[in-house]
Amino acid sequence: MSTPPHSAELSETSDPKTRRAVDGQALKTLAEAALTWLRTNHESVNALNVFPVPDGDTGTNMVLTMQSAFDEIATTPERSIGKVAAALAQGALMGARGNSGVILSQLWRGFARGLEDKDTLTAEDFALALASARDTAYKGVVRPVEGTILTVAKDVAAAVEAALEDTRDPLALLEIAVQAADASVERTPELLDVLKEAGVVDSGGKGLFFLLEGMLRHAQGLSLDTAIATVKPLAALNLDEAMHAVEPGQDFEVVVDFRPHEPLHLEKFYSDLEAMGTSIQIGEGDGIYRMHIHVPTEKRYEPIDYTMSLGTITKVHIENLMAQMEEIENQKKRPPLKLSPVEPGQIAVVAVAPGPGIANMFASLGAAAIIEGGQTMNPSTQEILQAFENLPTDKIIILPNNKNIHLAAQAATEVTVKNAVVIPSRTVPQGLSALLRLIPDGEFDDVVAGMKSALDDVETGEITTATRSVEIDGVQVHEGQTIVLHNGKLIHACEDLTEACLAFLEKAGASDFELITLFYGEDLNPNEAHRIADLIRETYPEQEVEVQDGGQPHYQFIIALE
Repeated sequence: MSTPPHSAELSETSDPKTRRAVDGQALKTLAEAALTWLRTNHESVNALNVFPVPDGDTGTNMVLTMQSAFDEIATTPERSIGKVAAALAQGALMGARGNSGVILSQLWRGFARGLEDKDTLTAEDFALALASARDTAYKGVVRPVEGTILTVAKDVAAAVEAALEDTRDPLALLEIAVQAADASVERTPELLDVLKEAGVVDSGGKGLFFLLEGMLRHAQGLSLDTAIATVKPLAALNLDEAMHAVEPGQDFEVVVDFRPHEPLHLEKFYSDLEAMGTSIQIGEGDGIYRMHIHVPTEKRYEPIDYTMSLGTITKVHIENLMAQMEEIENQKKRPPLKLSPVEPGQIAVVAVAPGPGIANMFASLGAAAIIEGGQTMNPSTQEILQAFENLPTDKIIILPNNKNIHLAAQAATEVTVKNAVVIPSRTVPQGLSALLRLIPDGEFDDVVAGMKSALDDVETGEITTATRSVEIDGVQVHEGQTIVLHNGKLIHACEDLTEACLAFLEKAGASDFELITLFYGEDLNPNEAHRIADLIRETYPEQEVEVQDGGQPHYQFIIALE
């Protein structure tokens, strides 16, 4: 769409220095434009992932956070900009997902504070609100890092404040804000070595730029249309996502790998595929494209014939969607989790788990509530809050088990009347180690301290597939390789899953530990998992080796050393 449907133009005023007054309805329109433009470009934000692991979801998290913010004001007739901004901030807070989403919600919170009791926004108000947004976001992060979305927010606020000497026009100031954001994003690699090493700009800062640019594009009457086609790296193409929205008439799933004879015209390619089916996804890597589509029975060969006219086909996969859906439904019929009952006054633990097998492990160790989440599926502040608000106790401990969920978990503790504490577990093994220290009837502060200390009792290995080619920390990675992370640090890349597991165990000093636990992912055959476990037993005969069905997506193995 070229303009958001809830249109409210910037109104003219008699003061030539302040040509436009922005009220609550205008802010609503601008917020929707920001959301629309970010959604249009969110895949390009996702692609700005420093590490080549499948967690490039900054753009998605910011879109979901912004959607929650806009939902809060979508139907309001309120004209006070202060009240609309406050509602936006509340919606952003409750819908915040991932660290980027939480920081975005803090920016909105600060922006709203700067407009408190205001009916319309003047140029001075705009500058004050941006400064308040900057200050609130910086205070909300324990260790602010320059070269991130925080820096972009700071540079935007400074540019707008400086421009007040030349203009009192909010639209002109918005244009200056966009220019400042663009320049700041481009400078982020100069401030953060890891960005320079990876050859990318900061993803959160880029998301903030798109939000501001979306507002400006609407004000200038420019298009906010959704992108016609987007291309992901092959290794990041998640075809399972398409199974969550199978429409009537989609009888077959067709996946074709091909090498085009000539440079691919993506928009025409996508448009031609739309005439055949739905759920279209396109991936690219090393000159090979992967096309995914859902089609009716009578059209199941059309995508293959069409793709063959464009290049050389290297692989074709056709599968009956109804059969796949039936299998998915059967998998959902797992026995329900047996969560630990909580008595009033006891300590209750809420754990985030990326797979059903891992969820069962947390439940068996005493978790009172489980939240589905992890890489690429960060729960919102609201979802975390809902997990414990109805538990019959006011003593709550949250285990996020992922570095990108910590801020949302912390935000949940700030909007509840309960005594809730976040244990900063960054991995599943850390969360399980902490949960072993739970004493439901213990002294709350002592249990919290014990669980925090348990985080250092375990080493974590994560084995996954590289989503991009890059060199990080001296490790050269090629897209599609198997990569190894030790406590979140990239340490090895290779072509073989067994080699990857053994490389982690060697570098983590597995011979100094008693227990090696392998949690295998949803896409790994159990027989293969046990075969690798047997080889590990041969290599480490003094250690006990356990194999658990973790069921986590994206990661073939999560490994714990205890």
